[in-house]
Amino acid sequence: MSVRPTRRASWLALAVFVAAVGACTVPRPGPTMNEIFAGSVLREGDAFVVAVGDRVNRAANVTPALGFSDALRNAALMGGDTVRVGDTVTVTVYENVPEGLMTNFETRGAVLQELQVDDAGFIFVPFAGRIRAAGQSPEGLRSTIARQLDEQTPDPQVYVSRTAGDGASVSVVGRVNAQGVYPIERGTRRLTAMLAQAGGLSVPVQSAQVTVSRGSVTDRVWLEDLFRHPELDIALRGGDRLLVDQDQRKFTVLGATGAQSLITFESPTITAIEALAQVGGLDPTRADPTGVFVFRNEPAEIARNVLGRTDLIGDQRLIYVLNLTAPNGMFMARDFQIRDGDTLYVTEASAVTWNRLISSLSGTLSATGSAVSIATGSD
Repeated sequence: MSVRPTRRASWLALAVFVAAVGACTVPRPGPTMNEIFAGSVLREGDAFVVAVGDRVNRAANVTPALGFSDALRNAALMGGDTVRVGDTVTVTVYENVPEGLMTNFETRGAVLQELQVDDAGFIFVPFAGRIRAAGQSPEGLRSTIARQLDEQTPDPQVYVSRTAGDGASVSVVGRVNAQGVYPIERGTRRLTAMLAQAGGLSVPVQSAQVTVSRGSVTDRVWLEDLFRHPELDIALRGGDRLLVDQDQRKFTVLGATGAQSLITFESPTITAIEALAQVGGLDPTRADPTGVFVFRNEPAEIARNVLGRTDLIGDQRLIYVLNLTAPNGMFMARDFQIRDGDTLYVTEASAVTWNRLISSLSGTLSATGSAVSIATGSD
């Protein structure tokens, strides 16, 4: 009885097994902890790997600064009844004579409706001529018209009312319920009042930003700060442009978490713990709580403070390491702020990777056994 064919089949099966193992790539959600550390500048990579502690938190936690410049904050409140270019005024004149300049015995009052203030700031009143209206209050304009008419008719009684025009208006666009152009009136002379006039916001208050453009100046502020800091509720000027928008900053969560997602900021600041909570936390069957990483391109100034170096130029790649099992690990993660463009990655536990490898090899061994059986049977 010859055993040579059986031996040949065994060697063939072994070759198949070795080739399968050599070519085997175990599926996984991303790099292992060791592979991430290999990317450090201390090894073969170009990133700085930094363990997060109190000092690192103080250096890295930079909240985006939004606010209004002095050019917007120092503007005085406009007079609510001040006549401006583009406004319309209605002038009513009463005369004390039977046959007056503009009235007679039957019509004791003459009404001059919708006199628009021209680009030079004037209106025309019959028998009084061109009168400068812009910059005056209705009471001041009434006195001016009365003085002009008094030279031609005795003791005229004049009444003036103002209707706001497009000369003192602002445009409100973006995430409000009623976009449009609104006149600046007594009740809408400040920013928050004008936003209310536009129907309020259609986005969550926590993530809303308001941009004000006046001439060549454009500044932006968090909506919530308008109420925390009353000095930011600026006085408006004709021609101001208001844009309400939702915070556009985003970060990515990958790895052994409840979900992998691209997430938009819902508040001015968010911590690593809050970011993990938004995707369901760590996956309890896969995650390694000692390997929570934040990948970030850090501006040179912040990188120098974090690393304690002065020789860094340009943006630097930093990998922040959070160990949630450390005595103060949860506190560090609770204090560490996520920023725009960050990638939050949670590694898998080594046992998970090992079990996945064993499962993969088990499948390979089964396939090899089948190959042996086929080879033996064929002999």
